[in-house]
Amino acid sequence: MSPVLAGVLQMLALMAALALAYIPLGTYLAKVYSSPKHLRIEKWIYKGIGADPDTEMRWPAYLRGVLAFSLAGVLFLYLLQRLQGVLPGSLGFAAIDPDQAFNTAASFVANTNWQSYYGEQAMGHVVQTAGLAVQNFVSAAVGIAVAVALVRGFARSRTGELGNFWADLVRGVVRVLVPVAALAAVVLVACGVLQNFSGIHEVGQFTGGSQQWNGGAVASQEAIKELGTNGGGYFNANSAHPFENPTPFTNLFEIFLILLIPVALTRTFGLMVGSVRQGYAILATMGTIWVAFTALMMWTEFAHQGPALEIAGGAMEGKELRFGIGGSSIFAVSTTLTSTGAVDSFHSSFTGLGGGITLLGMMLGEIAPGGVGSGLYGMLVMAVIAVFIAGLMVGRTPEYLGKKIGTREIKYAACYILITPALVLTFTALALALPTPGNSMTNSGAHGFSEILYAYTSAANNNGSAFAGLNADTQWFNTTLGLAMLLGRFLPMVFVLALAGSLAGQQPVPATAGTLRTEKPLFTGLLVGAILIVTGLTYFPALALGPLAEGLAA
Repeated sequence: MSPVLAGVLQMLALMAALALAYIPLGTYLAKVYSSPKHLRIEKWIYKGIGADPDTEMRWPAYLRGVLAFSLAGVLFLYLLQRLQGVLPGSLGFAAIDPDQAFNTAASFVANTNWQSYYGEQAMGHVVQTAGLAVQNFVSAAVGIAVAVALVRGFARSRTGELGNFWADLVRGVVRVLVPVAALAAVVLVACGVLQNFSGIHEVGQFTGGSQQWNGGAVASQEAIKELGTNGGGYFNANSAHPFENPTPFTNLFEIFLILLIPVALTRTFGLMVGSVRQGYAILATMGTIWVAFTALMMWTEFAHQGPALEIAGGAMEGKELRFGIGGSSIFAVSTTLTSTGAVDSFHSSFTGLGGGITLLGMMLGEIAPGGVGSGLYGMLVMAVIAVFIAGLMVGRTPEYLGKKIGTREIKYAACYILITPALVLTFTALALALPTPGNSMTNSGAHGFSEILYAYTSAANNNGSAFAGLNADTQWFNTTLGLAMLLGRFLPMVFVLALAGSLAGQQPVPATAGTLRTEKPLFTGLLVGAILIVTGLTYFPALALGPLAEGLAA
């Protein structure tokens, strides 16, 4: 079987698996966030944190819950790292330096999971499990909660109430993430992923010394790392490490976990607004972009450009032989079109155009299908922009799902789409203008520019993957990337929840002959076009200086 055919078959198998899980999981998620009943364990949690799950919240109260919970998470994780040297089960590792502890705390709470440290050489069992793994669950649940609040904004009328943040948070963890991640962890353990609490031990004698590895609860963290679109690896090599991702099957299974909830949430959206066809339209938009990006990535990486690539069958530099170009391409596109950040290959070693595709995937806003929760609310904001553009074309007040998109709503949507590019381009410009940050680049020219652009794009979009090659463990990068992650995560949520509150307070507008049918393929095409045009106008100059210049010069 040719490598190209193998890659195509992997794509088809992945799409088939997602199709099988789409209806049952999407329907289950809709029931989880619509049920008036609370499980016994949930009642214990509410009592412990002093929350009343039946109290409805308007958007400012919902936002305060999101921010207060996340701030507590940053402080707890920061202190846990700073105290690592005196904690049991730390494998003898010292406390994490203040700037790196801030970066890591901001990263995992923001669902970014950017890592400027070597996991197996810096973090002990306590920090890995009680700190990082816990944030993998709750940060993902926060994203789903905000998405559900926006969906309620479309579904409800003449009320500003969006549900209860604490109930949505707890249900996301208890009813969704924990059971699915537990099942996924069992599958990974059965396929050879490590799961223990052993200490550091030598694995063999080599010329000039020996190699040491420490064990850990890798499979359980790997499961939620992918399922929650987190991406932080137990080991520095992330999902390229054989202890995290040993076989081609586990590689495809991990991609499946990355895409599972973001894809299923489109059905949840359709059910909650009373029209599954609206959910299919959003899914079609996400799927069109994902398929196009994956096909383009495979084409660039399989292209034979010289004797070395021809002998290898494509651009194999930086890729694992056990996954090949097909598996690595699907993983790279899936991880950068979502807010996952896990990698099974090193994007800096991709072709110039291939690296540009990973960058562009994040620059779209990671909405195809995007992160857990954040992908859906990001796509719905773009849908608001698309219907506004359509309204301008025909001279009609735009509507979406029976709600008028007026001045207030479009301002919220515009602020949402402007925040991340502003963070990316501002921090990139500062890093290149100042003398010290540039010393972290290991490459010059267009590729070196791409290293820094990729870092801030990854951070501000809450992706977390690295281009590899940039030494980001400096005070400048730890601090500025940490700020980019926090601002890129929580500032957009402010406008999402404000938009949800504005929509929920409206009275539905009946459809007329002039209403844009947003469940039709025409709207899907309009939405894809709006996403690409907005992203292109924003980032094209930066892309031209980096990956495009490198790719055209190859």
